[in-house]
Amino acid sequence: MCPGTNLRGRNDQFSFMTSIFQTSTQALRYDQPGGTLLGLAPLMTMACNGVDLTPLGQKLLESANRNPGPASANSFMDLATIMQLKGNPDVAQAMQRQALEYSQLFRLPAKAEPAVRLLAVMFPGLLSGNTPLEFLVEDSDIELTMLYIAPDLPLPESLPEHDVMFVAVGQCEQSRATLELIETLVAIWPRPVLNLPNRISLLSRDVSSALLQSVPGTVMPSAVKVGRTALGQMLGKVQFPIIIRPVDSHAGIGLIKADDLAAVSKYLAETAGPEFFVSRFIDYRSEDGLFRKYRVAFIDGRPHAGHMAISDHWMVHYLSGGMDIRPERRSEEERFFAGFDDDFASRHHIALQSIAERIGLDYLVMDCAETRDGKLLIFEVDSSAVIHAMDPVEVFPYKKPQLRKVAAAFRTMLLKSR
Repeated sequence: MCPGTNLRGRNDQFSFMTSIFQTSTQALRYDQPGGTLLGLAPLMTMACNGVDLTPLGQKLLESANRNPGPASANSFMDLATIMQLKGNPDVAQAMQRQALEYSQLFRLPAKAEPAVRLLAVMFPGLLSGNTPLEFLVEDSDIELTMLYIAPDLPLPESLPEHDVMFVAVGQCEQSRATLELIETLVAIWPRPVLNLPNRISLLSRDVSSALLQSVPGTVMPSAVKVGRTALGQMLGKVQFPIIIRPVDSHAGIGLIKADDLAAVSKYLAETAGPEFFVSRFIDYRSEDGLFRKYRVAFIDGRPHAGHMAISDHWMVHYLSGGMDIRPERRSEEERFFAGFDDDFASRHHIALQSIAERIGLDYLVMDCAETRDGKLLIFEVDSSAVIHAMDPVEVFPYKKPQLRKVAAAFRTMLLKSR
């Protein structure tokens, strides 16, 4: 889900934002925000660990007020991130509009002499709309500059020197025109380009399911895109249970398993949206009755473990699965990481290789499971899912080493691509 935003027209909201951010005495990790970009990775990590971002937002707002104009661009962009993390997407997009009126370029410097200068092309809108590269380059020698463009936000007059360009725009209905715009630029771009936009366009659920259905050793039910009226009309022809979700929906938002016609009717009455994806539900619970979902990152064609979540419910989410309170599930995830190459990746080698080749992206993330007969059940392939180690180190000590492996593979790919 990556809704865009109209980028034209100044919209000063200092007084409104001040009413949102209340004073707090909680200690902040950043004492003087506003000069440089903090970025997604540290802000999202703080939110994930229960830190109240309100006082930091207040400081950023004060900094923007003291330093109006282009000097406030970083503050507004960080404010936009905070507001999204706090569940205020409309305010977040207003803050992002402010930032983009002052600058389309946002830089996260390398922690050492840059080995690679990476330019990431991004799409204005919500966080889920772009590849979260900041987690892969955090605390590294990769200099990341993020360039925001859209049909109504053309290229700036000058661009920074860079070694590689990465198309970080995710696939969704709202980003289609932006991907087409980037496609016209790729042909004349003076530097190597990773994650070509015409391959990102293959990630729509209906297109990717058609593309991957015949991969040996896999199961991926067809995802049919239907309008609201057509969905009601087709119900007599489907075999229940089915999965229904709004187009461009991710992270389980608006997703249900419908077991009968009554469930679909109730869903349509309660769920907004003109179009939906419908697919067959496959029961993938293991012998012990639990559901296991795996996240795999493909980097330069090679698979890497992202995470493993275990849940009592068919809709597996890492947090709701109780991984933080169940040590036996964390131990299983740790074993999944440790044995990934020799076990999971080895057993599904042909399938994983075929998936990487058919999608053809330099960086790709897949959510999947295993059926009881040992096949790989593909839920979705995406370029904007997050690979991270935000969880508390004392509870998940094995996460950061795994992220470092994934980040190292990403760095190697960038060095090779220069």
